[in-house]
Amino acid sequence: MPRINDLNLNNWKEYQDIITDSLWIIGERDKSGTHKGDYHGNFIPQIPNQLMRRFTKKGDVVLDTFLGSGTTLIECKRLGRNGIGIELLPGVAEIAKQRISQEPLFDNEVFTEVLIADSTKKETRQKVDEILKTHGRQNVQLIIMHPPYHDIIKFSDRPEDLSNAKSVKDFIKLFGDVVSNFLDLLERRHYLAVVIGDKYTNSEWIPLGFMTMQEVLNRDGLILKSILVKNMVNNRAKRNQEHLWRYRALVGGFYIFRHEYILLFQKK
Repeated sequence: MPRINDLNLNNWKEYQDIITDSLWIIGERDKSGTHKGDYHGNFIPQIPNQLMRRFTKKGDVVLDTFLGSGTTLIECKRLGRNGIGIELLPGVAEIAKQRISQEPLFDNEVFTEVLIADSTKKETRQKVDEILKTHGRQNVQLIIMHPPYHDIIKFSDRPEDLSNAKSVKDFIKLFGDVVSNFLDLLERRHYLAVVIGDKYTNSEWIPLGFMTMQEVLNRDGLILKSILVKNMVNNRAKRNQEHLWRYRALVGGFYIFRHEYILLFQKK
């Protein structure tokens, strides 16, 4: 069976930094190179780094449908993977392009492309197809999706922004549109990773993680491989307000969010 990564399992003990547990306890975010933690809502670089090393090979293509400030494509350049990132907001996309361009290339053959587009739209899929065709490719070997956690952070005023979905049902529907738009691009036996957290609103815990997981599994051809639980530290929204949030939790009978999910699906 063809391998999907570059790991030499004859020397498996050498990969001590590759996480194999379902509980990911990661300390400070990697701020080396052009990585920065200034964009509210971006995930830590260690997430795409771990996923690419485990589930891709050098020269493979990684697609990020919610690029943000460019974290995934910066890691692509570092690890010798090709990357395509889609970002809805032009200002954010320009920041991503700048940071990605400033990161040194691991390999001159690697390409990184940033599309300013809506991942739910068919025309965006067509643009991705065109990029792949330009580089002599037909498929991608890893898809990473880090959508907004519904309306916890409002990223813009645009109605097509998932953070402005009018209800949780609408949010899940739009997320599902993104999955449907790109799923057939994923090569067989390769992985889709969804990074998502839950939310608490109107005195109720809303399990966005499990809802998005089920939305993905409603599509034929995918199996759930892992539910990873990652710690959340230095949350900007709660920074310097630890005592206030502890008081709110005691009064409200709930628990403070300290985790998010990385949901891993494999295409049959």
